[in-house]
Amino acid sequence: MNVEEYISSGILEAYALGELSAAERSAVEKNLAQYPELRAELARIEEVQEQLLMKAAIAPRASLKSEIFSKIESPAPGAKVVSMTSPGWKYAAAASIAIALISSYLAYEYYGRWKTSEENLTTLIAQNRQIAQDYNTVNQRLDKMQSDMHVIGSPDFQRVTMNGSPIAPDAKAYVYWNEKTREVYLSIENMKTLAQENQYQLWAMIDGNPVDAGVFDMDTANGLLRMKDMAGAAAFAVTIEPRGGRPTPSLDKMQMIGNVKKG
Repeated sequence: MNVEEYISSGILEAYALGELSAAERSAVEKNLAQYPELRAELARIEEVQEQLLMKAAIAPRASLKSEIFSKIESPAPGAKVVSMTSPGWKYAAAASIAIALISSYLAYEYYGRWKTSEENLTTLIAQNRQIAQDYNTVNQRLDKMQSDMHVIGSPDFQRVTMNGSPIAPDAKAYVYWNEKTREVYLSIENMKTLAQENQYQLWAMIDGNPVDAGVFDMDTANGLLRMKDMAGAAAFAVTIEPRGGRPTPSLDKMQMIGNVKKG
């Protein structure tokens, strides 16, 4: 299991808030028992929740205590008064009533504040989740850039320049081909956007025959594109084909071509 992806999914926040089903909670608890990183993250989440609740807490007003005991010592007219000769019973009864009144008061006061805190916590969780997603996206882009730079700078990869054909004179792209590993990467410099029903298709000329090296779209042309592995290529070319590609190239729609340098 990818621990970082599991944390960024937000399931631990949902677990801490009690929003999961019994089956989901059971699955989370199994993962918590197995991965100390998850336990540490859950502890951090619970600490954040506790801090938010503490910030939302308020102290009862100073006059509340006197009001409560005033009501205890002055029963309403017509109320039945029970005489208790033992001071201990009197204090115990007063304490019980006070606890009940205070509990009712706090329940009323804290309900509104808890709702606000819950909304703030939900917003915070959503923000943390977005930050985690953005962080992962940036890391993926950096990894992609590093991988591309390795290919471009490696002496094991030959760069094949494909220049535009007469019907597409401004088109230009590069193929990076490793003859030993057969890896093929495509770098687009200038190509037009096609209609939805069409795609570009890369071809490798092997023993005088065109071999399909994969299809691609302009909207996915972000950095180097990994194409199909090829061995023994003498040239590379690009044509426009129906979406999904064809087993043989449409030579009348040839966009560019480039020869592989031998030796």
